[in-house]
Amino acid sequence: LAWFERLVSEHPSEEGWKVFVFTHAPPIGSGLRVLQENHVVNGCCWLNHSGGKNGDPRTTTKFIELVRRHRCIKAWFSGHFHLGQDYQDSITFPTIPREEGPYPNRGSCVFAQVGCMTARSTRDGKRHSRIVKGTKDGFEICTINHKKGGELRLDATVTYDDASHESIVMAHPHEDYDHDLWFQAYTPAQEDGCYISSPAGVLNADGTWDEKTVCWWHMSDGAVLGVHDGMIIEYDASTLAPLGMVVSKDELAGRKVAVIDAALNPPCDGAECDVPKEQALVLYDDGDEGVTVVQPNEDGSYWRKIVRNKMHRMREQRRVKAAAKWFKDKYGDDKDPEVLSSWGPYTSTVGQVYRKNDLALPAISTRALDSSIPK
Repeated sequence: LAWFERLVSEHPSEEGWKVFVFTHAPPIGSGLRVLQENHVVNGCCWLNHSGGKNGDPRTTTKFIELVRRHRCIKAWFSGHFHLGQDYQDSITFPTIPREEGPYPNRGSCVFAQVGCMTARSTRDGKRHSRIVKGTKDGFEICTINHKKGGELRLDATVTYDDASHESIVMAHPHEDYDHDLWFQAYTPAQEDGCYISSPAGVLNADGTWDEKTVCWWHMSDGAVLGVHDGMIIEYDASTLAPLGMVVSKDELAGRKVAVIDAALNPPCDGAECDVPKEQALVLYDDGDEGVTVVQPNEDGSYWRKIVRNKMHRMREQRRVKAAAKWFKDKYGDDKDPEVLSSWGPYTSTVGQVYRKNDLALPAISTRALDSSIPK
């Protein structure tokens, strides 16, 4: 990351530099929204997805901050989603000039999703790859359709106006474009009519929320929460891109949701009244005495970091295999040792939110547990 920041800093757009970036996953804030639901729930949509908050160099938002700051970054190509390139948000473009504010500013960068060439890798049946063609005034982004014998399609033309501005022309809609065949992650916008401006008390007093409900709001601590696809989701406060699941479908179904004063805020006077009041998100059932408090994480975020870092899990699994091999080398190949792991606070190396081969059945839920000390 330090190398990347140094590279874009040393090659400013004012000197004519134009940088193209290629990464496995896209950065948060790219605007690429045609995702797999399990990536949203798992919290693994973006580069450094679980990195943290508040501008630390290791955080999720570091990459989009560099894009906004360095206009030399002209294009960013990424895969990760195993989906084709026929969707509406498979390519996104710079939205507003730098001087007009941070959101939804994507600098001078065009973001493009890249599909899969082989049948074994695609998850929507489409087999696509990209070709980027340089022109004397900019570049073109094309799709190669491997299911149609390598048919070439022009998707977008980018023309440089000057060092910090460009003109983008989308190609005419292609017959293959179908925007409703895959999960599209909802990204809140100020003008979408779904914003709850003053979340206080019961948010769904007129009825329960279901998979068609779309709404979002700010908590007093600055966290952005919303409802989409039957779940409560947390969104990044800077880019409003989805971070992960806060409340699962099975836990939210049929329940009321309220934002209440927390910590029994004491009376204030003068300047101390400017401190944001602490709030709590609670779930409950009409006519039932049970109330669930949706506790934020220790770092202030709300989304449930259900799936652990893949590299850590792979190392743990290697150690387990090494222990089994060591045991057999010591006591004979005819032995079949039971290898256990001792560590915390996790209790499994499983990296799945849904049960294998059945996305309708969650393997992990956010259903609340009693956290009080047993009497």
